[in-house]
This record gives sequence, C-alpha cells and structure tokens, in this order.
Amino acid sequence: MRFYSPLRYPGGKGKISEYFKQVFKHNSLCDGIYVEPYAGGASVALSLLINEYASEVIINDIDKSIYSFWYCVLNRTEELCKLINDTPVNIETWLKQKEIQKKKTKYGYLKLGFSTFYLNRTNRSGIIGAGVIGGKEQKGEWKIDARFNKPELIKRIKRIAKYKDRITLFNKDAVELIQDLRDVLPTNTLFYFDPPYFVKGKDLYLNYYTSENHESIAKEINKITDQKWVVTYDNVDFIAAQYGAYRKQIYDLNYSAAKSSIGKELMIYSDNLKIPTNELIEN
Repeated sequence: MRFYSPLRYPGGKGKISEYFKQVFKHNSLCDGIYVEPYAGGASVALSLLINEYASEVIINDIDKSIYSFWYCVLNRTEELCKLINDTPVNIETWLKQKEIQKKKTKYGYLKLGFSTFYLNRTNRSGIIGAGVIGGKEQKGEWKIDARFNKPELIKRIKRIAKYKDRITLFNKDAVELIQDLRDVLPTNTLFYFDPPYFVKGKDLYLNYYTSENHESIAKEINKITDQKWVVTYDNVDFIAAQYGAYRKQIYDLNYSAAKSSIGKELMIYSDNLKIPTNELIEN
C-alpha cells in the first residue's frame, strides 16, 4: 500500500483506499468529485486523486491546527518543507511545538501548521495531545524521530502540492459544509464521512463529538439525496440507530493508538450507492 499522506492519524483510513477505488468504479464515479468533511490525514482523498479516480477532491477540517497544516501544504509548500528540513527533531523543539498548540489562536497558518505536523510525527500514534515517542527521557525502544523521515515526508508534501488546483480546502463545521455543498455539487459526487469515534473520540481527536453532534450530522447526511455517500464509525448501537434502515456492513480495521489491535467498524451506505460485488470488506 502506498502512503500519500504526510500525517499519521488515529483510525486512519488509508487501508480502505483500495475499497473506495472499487466504489468509484462500481458507481461510475471516475472523474467525479470526492468530498471528505472530516479530512484528518486525507488518505482516501489523496489516493483517489493521485491515482486519477477523482477529478477533484474537497477536504475539510474544522480544527484550526489540521486546517493550517493542509493550508500550508497547498499554499506555502516551500516554507513548510524548509521548516521540516531545518528544524531539529528533539525534546527541546517538541516542547516548543506543544506550547504553540496550547495557544493556537495566537499563531498564523505556517507556525501552527508546522507545529501540527511536528507533533503528529513525533507523538504516540500521531495524536496531537499525546506524549512523545520514547518518552521525555527518551528511554523507550523507539525515539522521537522514529516516524520523522524528512526526505520522504517532504517528497509527499511536494507531490500533493502539484495537485493543488484540484484540491479545495475548507475550515467549516461538517454540518455547515453539507448544507453549502449538497445543492451545488453534481450527481457524480461521493461524500465520505468519517466522524470522530463515538466511544474514544475524546481521547483521540482535537475536536470530538457529543451524542447531540452525532445525531446532528446523521440528520444532515440523511438530507443528501442527489449525491452518493458512505459513513464509517466505530461499531456501537447508538450510531447504528442513527442510520436506521440504511444498509450497513461490519469490517475489521487495525488500530495503532495505544497498542495494536483489531477493531470492528461500521460502514453505512446511501440508498443510491451500489456496493461493489468484489467486496474488500469482510462481514
């Protein structure tokens, strides 16, 4: 599997990118538009774009930290890459980047975007609020730079920047984004919703959801009728209930947060979407 995203992400969906290629083929969506209201690492979006399945991708993240990183990838590419190349990967720098995140409203896109990237690559499981790989004393088996291959990461960023004319970036609440887009995008559009986990969202994400938030996004997704959509979640009864009679499948996904494990996730489909017959997801 090729890695296109420079970010590590808890619950990252890069491993199901191949499945979404099949979804595009099966639904005659090739050369269509792909929308990811919870971009995070944007692994699926990048895979579909770089492999020429989608003609355009729309990515969104309400968190200023994540948005700032993607903004810099697309608009301040060389400055971001220079910071990555020139900044030492050590505990002293890590502490400085942590302070930036605590006062994120004070900083512009470049400083905040770089800080987000730095902590994502040096923290356990890529979680911005987590501790550093190897611990502050660096006595662990893995050290702070274990996931910080500068040449490779710079290469990924520069590759993505080449596609910037085909990437639209937003910094909106997902409900607002749906309301803005569902009446203007063509029918050959696929929305992929990967909201924060219901059970462990508070521990993993900068912006987690309450039960009311999960209910609100489900109601808005239900109003998408012209385009197709897919939703993925942790497999819990509360979430399944929000999507009523929509078709659902349970599949295994390898988790890396805290410790490696295999979790059960739920995939939900719009009524107008054809599920690939050569399914990559096992029941």
